[in-house]
Formats: sequence, structure tokens, C-alpha cells
Amino acid sequence: MDKNTNCVKNMCGYGPSPIPQEGKWDQVKEITQISAFSHGCGMCAPQQGACKLTLNVKNGIIKEALVETIGCSGMTHSAAMAGEILIGKTILEALNTDLVCDAINDAMKNIFLQLVYGRSQSAFSLGGLPVGTSLEDLGKYKTSQVGTIVSTDDGGVKYLNLAEGYITKMALDENGETIGYEYVNLGLLLKNLQDDSLTKTQAMEKSTKRYGRFDEAAKIVNPRGE
Repeated sequence: MDKNTNCVKNMCGYGPSPIPQEGKWDQVKEITQISAFSHGCGMCAPQQGACKLTLNVKNGIIKEALVETIGCSGMTHSAAMAGEILIGKTILEALNTDLVCDAINDAMKNIFLQLVYGRSQSAFSLGGLPVGTSLEDLGKYKTSQVGTIVSTDDGGVKYLNLAEGYITKMALDENGETIGYEYVNLGLLLKNLQDDSLTKTQAMEKSTKRYGRFDEAAKIVNPRGE
């Protein structure tokens, strides 16, 4: 350096900004310092399907993964392989690994950003969330929450699947507007079918519930048949 050059001291050597992690604030400089529980969503390249990825990371290592997909059959089956690939990897390894489906890779990219920026569900949970927490998102019967609605200009709206389960009947009022529905909770149905004290008909009846003002219906319709 030229002896006449003026040197100005760098006063910005304080490291990265702290991020909230499991009830404390950390200056994260290494991947192994990341501990967090969060979710990320992604789409496949032609935007014909989507993935919701949930990771539970401890000291940079993925200890738990929940992969939920909706879209083509290839994407859905890719989730099985991704579930095996993710566990035991650091989040950086997972980010740089082909998780088979574009949507799952995209979800990994999005959740990585949340984890390293401290935007996690466990940011202010002292000690973080234990392995197994991802299953709580699925509810009592460990079933993905899926909403499937179809509507047409002449036929109106049809509820096929909602958070409670598989819709079997829709209740309409005198104006033809939806006021409730009957549904089968598939997780509960499978549990009841394993009960030897119940017939198949009884298992179905115990798994069938109603929502809204179903009993006030002026008309009942089958959303898949009318």
C-alpha cells in the first residue's frame, strides 16, 4: 500500500445481527448453531403442485421432517424419498441435495431462509420444540389438513374435502345456499374399523359427523353425484 494512503479503521467488526432461537438471541456464524422448528412451502416448476415442508433442526442437524404434497402422483411419491434423504443432514446439506421434486426443493429453499433469519415457530420457545412436534399439525388422527373445493358457473360450489374429513353430503337451505355438511373423518374411520366389537356399518356411523345447520336443510345433495 502506498505510504501516503490514509487508512480508516473498520469499526463494524461486531459480527452478524443476533436472531431469536429457542428462547434466546444468538449471533449465528456457523450452520451448526441453527436450532429451530418451522415450515416452508414451495411449488414445482410448471406450478402444477405444491409442498409444505416442516423441519425440526437441532444444532444444524435435521432431526424431524414432515413432507406434505399436493399435485401429481410423481410429486406425492417423491415425498417418500425426500423423507428418507432429509433426516440426519445439516440444513446446508439438505439445501444442496436434490430432494427429487421441484416443489420439495423449493420448500427447502424457503424454509432454509426462515431458519437462518430466525423466523421460526420455536423462536421464543425456551429449549425449542421436541422431536414429534410436526405431528401436532396433523391433528388427533395424524392426517394432513386438506381442503378440496370445486365450483362451476352453472352447478355452483361443491365441498369435497375439508379439515374435518371427506364430505359425503351438503345441506342447502330453501335458497339453495350451503348451510352445513356431513363428513367422514377418515382417521377415525380407520381406527373404528380396527375395533372388532364394531361392524363395518357401525364403524362408519361412529366416524360420520355433521357441521353447521345440517339438520335445518331444505335439501341434501351429494357433492360428487349432483
